[in-house]
Amino acid sequence: MSESLANSPAVSAASVVNRGIGLCLLAMLVFACQDAITKVLVQGLPVAQLIMVRYWVFVVFALIYAHLRGGLNAAVRTRYPWLQLLRSLLSVGEIAIFSLGLRYLGLAESHALFAMFPLLAMALAGFVLGEFTGLRRWLAAAVGFAGTLVILRPGLGLFEPAALIPLSAALAFAVYNLITRLVSREDGFTTNMLYMAVVGCIASTAFGLPVWQAPSQGEWGLMGVLALTGVLAHLLLVKALEYAPAGVLQPFNYSLLVFAILIGLLVFGELPDAWTLVGAALVVAGGFYAIGARKLINISAV
Repeated sequence: MSESLANSPAVSAASVVNRGIGLCLLAMLVFACQDAITKVLVQGLPVAQLIMVRYWVFVVFALIYAHLRGGLNAAVRTRYPWLQLLRSLLSVGEIAIFSLGLRYLGLAESHALFAMFPLLAMALAGFVLGEFTGLRRWLAAAVGFAGTLVILRPGLGLFEPAALIPLSAALAFAVYNLITRLVSREDGFTTNMLYMAVVGCIASTAFGLPVWQAPSQGEWGLMGVLALTGVLAHLLLVKALEYAPAGVLQPFNYSLLVFAILIGLLVFGELPDAWTLVGAALVVAGGFYAIGARKLINISAV
Protein backbone atom coordinates (compact mmCIF):
# COMPACT_ATOMS: atom_id res chain seq x y z
CA MET A 1 0.00 0.00 0.00
CA SER A 2 2.68 2.48 1.02
CA GLU A 3 4.84 1.50 -1.95
CA SER A 4 2.02 2.08 -4.43
CA LEU A 5 1.27 5.44 -2.79
CA ALA A 6 4.91 6.50 -3.05
CA ASN A 7 4.93 5.59 -6.73
CA SER A 8 1.64 7.33 -7.52
CA PRO A 9 1.66 10.23 -10.03
CA ALA A 10 0.29 12.66 -7.41
CA VAL A 11 3.14 11.96 -4.99
CA SER A 12 5.72 12.16 -7.79
CA ALA A 13 4.30 15.49 -8.97
CA ALA A 14 4.34 16.83 -5.41
CA SER A 15 7.98 15.81 -4.95
CA VAL A 16 8.94 17.57 -8.17
CA VAL A 17 7.20 20.77 -7.04
CA ASN A 18 8.87 20.50 -3.63
CA ARG A 19 12.21 20.27 -5.38
CA GLY A 20 11.44 23.49 -7.22
CA ILE A 21 10.46 25.20 -3.96
CA GLY A 22 13.70 24.02 -2.36
CA LEU A 23 15.76 25.43 -5.23
CA CYS A 24 13.86 28.72 -5.05
CA LEU A 25 14.56 29.01 -1.31
CA LEU A 26 18.24 28.25 -1.94
CA ALA A 27 18.35 30.96 -4.63
CA MET A 28 16.85 33.48 -2.19
CA LEU A 29 19.49 32.54 0.39
CA VAL A 30 22.25 33.07 -2.18
CA PHE A 31 20.79 36.47 -3.11
CA ALA A 32 20.72 37.48 0.56
CA CYS A 33 24.36 36.42 0.97
CA GLN A 34 25.23 38.41 -2.14
CA ASP A 35 23.70 41.51 -0.63
CA ALA A 36 25.70 40.99 2.54
CA ILE A 37 28.92 40.82 0.48
CA THR A 38 27.84 43.90 -1.48
CA LYS A 39 27.20 45.78 1.76
CA VAL A 40 30.79 45.06 2.82
CA LEU A 41 32.32 46.02 -0.53
CA VAL A 42 30.39 49.26 -1.13
CA GLN A 43 31.92 50.76 2.01
CA GLY A 44 35.30 51.02 0.26
CA LEU A 45 34.77 50.54 -3.48
CA PRO A 46 32.63 52.37 -6.07
CA VAL A 47 29.28 50.73 -6.79
CA ALA A 48 29.87 51.00 -10.56
CA GLN A 49 33.08 48.99 -10.23
CA LEU A 50 31.34 46.15 -8.39
CA ILE A 51 28.50 46.03 -10.93
CA MET A 52 31.01 46.01 -13.79
CA VAL A 53 32.90 42.97 -12.44
CA ARG A 54 29.61 41.13 -11.91
CA TYR A 55 28.55 41.79 -15.49
CA TRP A 56 31.92 40.73 -16.90
CA VAL A 57 31.35 37.28 -15.45
CA PHE A 58 27.66 37.30 -16.36
CA VAL A 59 28.29 38.12 -20.04
CA VAL A 60 30.76 35.25 -20.39
CA PHE A 61 28.17 32.87 -18.95
CA ALA A 62 25.39 34.28 -21.17
CA LEU A 63 27.46 33.95 -24.35
CA ILE A 64 28.36 30.34 -23.56
CA TYR A 65 24.75 29.54 -22.64
CA ALA A 66 23.42 31.10 -25.86
CA HIS A 67 26.00 29.22 -27.95
CA LEU A 68 24.92 25.92 -26.42
CA ARG A 69 21.20 26.71 -26.76
CA GLY A 70 20.99 27.21 -30.52
CA GLY A 71 23.75 29.69 -31.27
CA LEU A 72 24.26 33.43 -30.95
CA ASN A 73 22.63 34.24 -34.28
CA ALA A 74 19.34 32.76 -33.09
CA ALA A 75 19.56 34.26 -29.62
CA VAL A 76 20.21 37.81 -30.83
CA ARG A 77 17.03 37.93 -32.95
CA THR A 78 14.25 39.90 -31.31
CA ARG A 79 11.10 41.74 -32.32
CA TYR A 80 11.67 44.27 -29.56
CA PRO A 81 15.23 45.62 -29.84
CA TRP A 82 14.46 48.95 -28.13
CA LEU A 83 12.47 47.32 -25.36
CA GLN A 84 15.28 44.82 -24.84
CA LEU A 85 17.71 47.73 -24.54
CA LEU A 86 15.44 49.51 -22.05
CA ARG A 87 14.82 46.47 -19.84
CA SER A 88 18.54 45.67 -19.80
CA LEU A 89 19.40 49.21 -18.69
CA LEU A 90 16.68 49.03 -16.05
CA SER A 91 18.18 45.78 -14.76
CA VAL A 92 21.70 47.13 -14.36
CA GLY A 93 20.30 50.37 -12.95
CA GLU A 94 18.21 48.53 -10.35
CA ILE A 95 21.22 46.52 -9.16
CA ALA A 96 23.33 49.66 -8.92
CA ILE A 97 20.65 51.64 -7.05
CA PHE A 98 19.97 48.85 -4.56
CA SER A 99 23.70 48.32 -3.98
CA LEU A 100 24.09 52.02 -3.27
CA GLY A 101 21.28 51.82 -0.73
CA LEU A 102 23.17 49.10 1.16
CA ARG A 103 25.89 51.65 1.88
CA TYR A 104 23.45 53.64 4.03
CA LEU A 105 20.77 51.18 5.19
CA GLY A 106 20.68 47.77 6.82
CA LEU A 107 19.79 44.58 4.96
CA ALA A 108 16.40 44.22 6.67
CA GLU A 109 15.24 47.77 5.99
CA SER A 110 16.49 47.70 2.39
CA HIS A 111 14.71 44.45 1.58
CA ALA A 112 11.54 45.44 3.44
CA LEU A 113 11.23 48.46 1.14
CA PHE A 114 12.36 46.59 -1.99
CA ALA A 115 9.66 43.97 -1.33
CA MET A 116 7.17 46.53 -2.68
CA PHE A 117 8.19 45.73 -6.27
CA PRO A 118 5.57 43.01 -6.96
CA LEU A 119 2.82 45.35 -5.79
CA LEU A 120 4.23 48.20 -7.87
CA ALA A 121 4.36 45.90 -10.90
CA MET A 122 0.76 44.85 -10.28
CA ALA A 123 -0.39 48.47 -10.00
CA LEU A 124 1.43 49.45 -13.21
CA ALA A 125 0.37 46.37 -15.18
CA GLY A 126 -2.95 47.93 -16.13
CA PHE A 127 -1.26 50.96 -17.69
CA VAL A 128 1.67 49.14 -19.33
CA LEU A 129 0.16 45.79 -20.34
CA GLY A 130 -3.57 46.55 -20.21
CA GLU A 131 -4.09 43.85 -17.58
CA PHE A 132 -7.17 43.91 -15.35
CA THR A 133 -6.25 44.90 -11.80
CA GLY A 134 -9.50 44.82 -9.85
CA LEU A 135 -10.50 45.99 -6.40
CA ARG A 136 -8.84 43.12 -4.50
CA ARG A 137 -5.45 43.75 -6.04
CA TRP A 138 -5.71 47.51 -5.50
CA LEU A 139 -6.51 46.74 -1.87
CA ALA A 140 -3.39 44.57 -1.71
CA ALA A 141 -1.34 47.45 -3.12
CA ALA A 142 -2.84 49.77 -0.50
CA VAL A 143 -1.85 47.39 2.30
CA GLY A 144 1.70 47.21 0.94
CA PHE A 145 1.85 50.99 0.63
CA ALA A 146 0.70 51.32 4.25
CA GLY A 147 3.54 49.01 5.23
CA THR A 148 6.00 51.22 3.38
CA LEU A 149 4.71 54.28 5.25
CA VAL A 150 5.14 52.45 8.55
CA ILE A 151 8.79 51.76 7.68
CA LEU A 152 9.45 55.30 6.40
CA ARG A 153 7.43 57.07 9.13
CA PRO A 154 7.29 60.40 7.25
CA GLY A 155 6.37 63.40 9.35
CA LEU A 156 7.54 61.80 12.61
CA GLY A 157 11.05 63.22 12.45
CA LEU A 158 12.49 59.75 11.76
CA PHE A 159 12.37 59.75 7.97
CA GLU A 160 15.66 58.82 6.29
CA PRO A 161 16.06 60.17 2.73
CA ALA A 162 18.28 57.14 2.02
CA ALA A 163 15.16 54.96 2.37
CA LEU A 164 14.04 56.29 -1.01
CA ILE A 165 16.97 54.47 -2.63
CA PRO A 166 15.62 50.90 -2.28
CA LEU A 167 12.16 52.20 -3.16
CA SER A 168 13.59 53.61 -6.40
CA ALA A 169 15.24 50.24 -7.05
CA ALA A 170 11.88 48.53 -6.44
CA LEU A 171 10.19 50.82 -8.98
CA ALA A 172 12.92 50.16 -11.57
CA PHE A 173 12.65 46.40 -11.00
CA ALA A 174 8.84 46.53 -11.27
CA VAL A 175 9.05 48.26 -14.67
CA TYR A 176 11.79 45.80 -15.71
CA ASN A 177 9.48 42.89 -14.87
CA LEU A 178 6.61 44.37 -16.85
CA ILE A 179 8.77 44.93 -19.94
CA THR A 180 10.19 41.41 -19.57
CA ARG A 181 6.65 40.00 -19.56
CA LEU A 182 5.91 42.02 -22.69
CA VAL A 183 8.97 40.96 -24.70
CA SER A 184 8.67 37.35 -23.50
CA ARG A 185 5.55 36.99 -25.64
CA GLU A 186 7.92 36.62 -28.61
CA ASP A 187 11.46 36.32 -27.19
CA GLY A 188 12.69 33.34 -25.22
CA PHE A 189 14.74 33.10 -22.04
CA THR A 190 18.06 32.87 -23.89
CA THR A 191 17.40 36.04 -25.89
CA ASN A 192 16.29 37.94 -22.81
CA MET A 193 19.35 36.86 -20.84
CA LEU A 194 21.79 37.59 -23.67
CA TYR A 195 20.56 41.16 -24.14
CA MET A 196 20.56 41.78 -20.40
CA ALA A 197 24.15 40.52 -20.10
CA VAL A 198 25.62 42.29 -23.13
CA VAL A 199 23.87 45.64 -22.63
CA GLY A 200 24.54 45.51 -18.90
CA CYS A 201 28.20 44.73 -19.48
CA ILE A 202 28.63 47.67 -21.86
CA ALA A 203 26.76 50.11 -19.61
CA SER A 204 28.46 49.03 -16.39
CA THR A 205 31.91 49.12 -18.02
CA ALA A 206 31.29 52.66 -19.29
CA PHE A 207 30.61 53.80 -15.73
CA GLY A 208 32.91 51.40 -13.89
CA LEU A 209 36.25 51.89 -15.62
CA PRO A 210 36.53 55.66 -14.97
CA VAL A 211 36.07 55.17 -11.20
CA TRP A 212 38.21 52.04 -10.86
CA GLN A 213 40.03 51.65 -7.55
CA ALA A 214 42.63 48.94 -6.96
CA PRO A 215 40.96 46.37 -4.69
CA SER A 216 42.78 44.65 -1.87
CA GLN A 217 43.35 40.90 -2.05
CA GLY A 218 40.36 40.31 0.20
CA GLU A 219 38.17 42.58 -1.91
CA TRP A 220 39.20 40.72 -5.06
CA GLY A 221 38.09 37.49 -3.40
CA LEU A 222 34.74 38.93 -2.36
CA MET A 223 34.14 40.38 -5.82
CA GLY A 224 34.85 36.97 -7.33
CA VAL A 225 32.39 35.30 -4.97
CA LEU A 226 29.82 38.02 -5.72
CA ALA A 227 30.11 37.53 -9.48
CA LEU A 228 30.00 33.73 -9.39
CA THR A 229 27.12 33.51 -6.93
CA GLY A 230 25.15 35.91 -9.12
CA VAL A 231 25.27 33.37 -11.94
CA LEU A 232 24.57 30.52 -9.50
CA ALA A 233 21.47 32.20 -8.06
CA HIS A 234 19.96 32.80 -11.49
CA LEU A 235 20.68 29.20 -12.51
CA LEU A 236 18.92 27.99 -9.36
CA LEU A 237 15.88 30.11 -10.23
CA VAL A 238 15.80 28.82 -13.81
CA LYS A 239 16.02 25.24 -12.54
CA ALA A 240 13.34 25.92 -9.93
CA LEU A 241 10.97 27.09 -12.67
CA GLU A 242 11.56 23.80 -14.49
CA TYR A 243 10.14 21.92 -11.50
CA ALA A 244 7.41 24.27 -10.29
CA PRO A 245 5.19 26.96 -11.89
CA ALA A 246 6.01 30.61 -11.27
CA GLY A 247 2.70 31.08 -9.43
CA VAL A 248 3.67 28.39 -6.92
CA LEU A 249 7.14 29.82 -6.38
CA GLN A 250 6.12 33.48 -6.11
CA PRO A 251 5.24 33.46 -2.37
CA PHE A 252 8.58 31.85 -1.54
CA ASN A 253 10.40 34.83 -3.05
CA TYR A 254 9.50 36.68 0.14
CA SER A 255 11.85 34.35 2.02
CA LEU A 256 14.58 36.71 0.76
CA LEU A 257 13.38 39.24 3.33
CA VAL A 258 13.59 36.65 6.11
CA PHE A 259 17.12 35.63 5.08
CA ALA A 260 18.16 39.29 4.86
CA ILE A 261 16.92 39.95 8.40
CA LEU A 262 18.76 36.90 9.76
CA ILE A 263 22.02 37.68 7.95
CA GLY A 264 21.80 41.33 8.95
CA LEU A 265 21.44 40.27 12.58
CA LEU A 266 24.13 37.56 12.57
CA VAL A 267 26.76 39.26 10.39
CA PHE A 268 26.25 42.99 10.98
CA GLY A 269 24.46 42.99 14.32
CA GLU A 270 21.51 44.83 12.75
CA LEU A 271 18.37 44.41 14.81
CA PRO A 272 15.41 45.90 12.90
CA ASP A 273 13.09 47.98 15.07
CA ALA A 274 9.44 47.12 15.64
CA TRP A 275 8.28 49.66 13.02
CA THR A 276 10.38 48.01 10.32
CA LEU A 277 9.12 44.53 11.24
CA VAL A 278 5.47 45.64 11.29
CA GLY A 279 5.88 47.50 8.01
CA ALA A 280 7.62 44.51 6.40
CA ALA A 281 4.79 42.24 7.59
CA LEU A 282 2.23 44.55 5.96
CA VAL A 283 4.17 44.64 2.68
CA VAL A 284 4.41 40.83 2.62
CA ALA A 285 0.73 40.49 3.60
CA GLY A 286 -0.21 42.76 0.71
CA GLY A 287 1.88 40.62 -1.61
CA PHE A 288 0.23 37.39 -0.48
CA TYR A 289 -3.22 38.95 -0.79
CA ALA A 290 -2.38 40.06 -4.34
CA ILE A 291 -1.29 36.50 -5.18
CA GLY A 292 -4.57 35.15 -3.80
CA ALA A 293 -6.57 37.72 -5.72
CA ARG A 294 -4.77 36.81 -8.93
CA LYS A 295 -5.64 33.14 -8.44
CA LEU A 296 -9.31 34.05 -7.94
CA ILE A 297 -9.25 36.08 -11.17
CA ASN A 298 -7.65 33.19 -13.07
CA ILE A 299 -10.20 30.71 -11.71
CA SER A 300 -13.15 32.94 -12.60
CA ALA A 301 -11.77 33.36 -16.12
CA VAL A 302 -11.78 29.59 -16.74
